[in-house]
Amino acid sequence: MPLRLLVVHDDGLGMRFGGGHPTDARRHRLAVALCREAGLLDGDAVALEPAPGPLADEELARVFAPAFIRAVRRYSEAPVLAAEPEAQQWGIGGDNNAYPGMHEDSARACAACAAAAGAVAQGRARAALVPAAGAHHGTASQAQGFGIYNETAVAVRALLDAGLERVAYVDLDVHHGNGTQWIFYDEPRVLTVSVHESGRHLFPGSGFPAETGGADAPGTAANVALPPFAGDAAYRAAWDRVVAPVVRAFGPDAIVAQCGVDHHHADPLSHMLTTMPLYRELWARLRALAEDVCGGRLVALGGGGYEPCTAPPRAWAGLAAELAGLSVDGPLPETWRGIAREAGCPEPARAWWEDAGPAPDAERDRRAAAEAEAAIALSAIALSRFWQLSAR
Repeated sequence: MPLRLLVVHDDGLGMRFGGGHPTDARRHRLAVALCREAGLLDGDAVALEPAPGPLADEELARVFAPAFIRAVRRYSEAPVLAAEPEAQQWGIGGDNNAYPGMHEDSARACAACAAAAGAVAQGRARAALVPAAGAHHGTASQAQGFGIYNETAVAVRALLDAGLERVAYVDLDVHHGNGTQWIFYDEPRVLTVSVHESGRHLFPGSGFPAETGGADAPGTAANVALPPFAGDAAYRAAWDRVVAPVVRAFGPDAIVAQCGVDHHHADPLSHMLTTMPLYRELWARLRALAEDVCGGRLVALGGGGYEPCTAPPRAWAGLAAELAGLSVDGPLPETWRGIAREAGCPEPARAWWEDAGPAPDAERDRRAAAEAEAAIALSAIALSRFWQLSAR
C-alpha cells in the first residue's frame, strides 16, 4: 500500500547565502516543525525521510550543461574566484553569492527533489513534499533568482527518466517560473503553467501570454501574468479558467507543483495581496486536480516566501495536511508557537488560517480586479489555439 505522503526533509537542507539574504531557512524548518507538533507525520500513511547526499554530477547533467556544473564546483571550492567577470555569465554573484559548499547545498536540494519524484514514479508514495526546495529560475547554464541549480527541473526530469510519458509543471510562486519553462520549452512531454505577478513589474521580466511553447512543443507553456495588488479572487479565477483546464487537456501522468507563497500581502518582495485562507483552497484544488488527471501522483515543492514567520510555515504545513488527507483548522499548537519564538518570530500566529489581510483600498482593489480579469482573458485567448478555453 503506497504512502499517502512522503516528506523529504532535514534541517540541513537549503542554501546558506548569508548576510541577511532573503532565503531564510526558518521558513521550511518551521513548516516541518509545525507538521511534527500538529501530529501530521504520525500516521502510518505518512513518512518523513532525510534528504539524500548531493545529486551526482552525471545526474545533474541530465538537466544542466556540464560546463555550468564545473563552474559551480569551481566557485564553490574557491569562492574568491567569483570576483572575476566570468562568474557573471554563470549567474554567480549578487543574489547568488558564492560560498564554500554552495555546489553541495544546491545539489543536495536537487537530490531531495529526485528522491521525491522517484518515490511517486515508483508508486511508493502517491504524493511527496519537499518544503525546502523549489528553485525555479535557473536555466540549463546559469544560476538565477536565489537558486543555483533549478530544483523544479530536476523533479520533472526525474519523472521523465523514470518512464512517465507526460509531466505537468504548475508554478504558483509570485515570480514567473522562467528557468523551468525555458528548459522544457521545446519538450512536448512537459507542460509548464505559471501564475505570477506580471514581468512588467517584477523579476524575472518574463511569463507573458504569448510564451506558449517552442516550435517542437506548441501549446506546452501557459502563463497568467497578474497585475500588482491582485489578490485571492484573481488566483482563484486563474486556476479555474487557465490552470485546471489546460492541465486536464494535457493529461499528464504526474504533476510537479511549485507552491511558493510569496504573493502573500506581508511578503516584502512582491506587490500581491493574497491571504492565508486562499492557500487552503489552492492546496485542495491542486490535490483534487492530481486525483482527477493522474491518480494523485504529485510532487510538491516549497518555493518563495520571504517573511519566514508568517505565511510559509503555516501554508506548507497546511499543504502537507491536505496531501496526507488530514484537516487542520483552529488554534496552532502552543508548542510550535514556542519553537517559532525561539527561532526569532516575535509574535507567531495563533491559528492555522488567521490573517488580518491587507489594508483596505477600494480604488486599488477595483483597478486590480479589472486588470486581473483582462490578464486572464489574454492568457485564455493565447492558449485557445491549442486548448479549448473560454476568455470569460
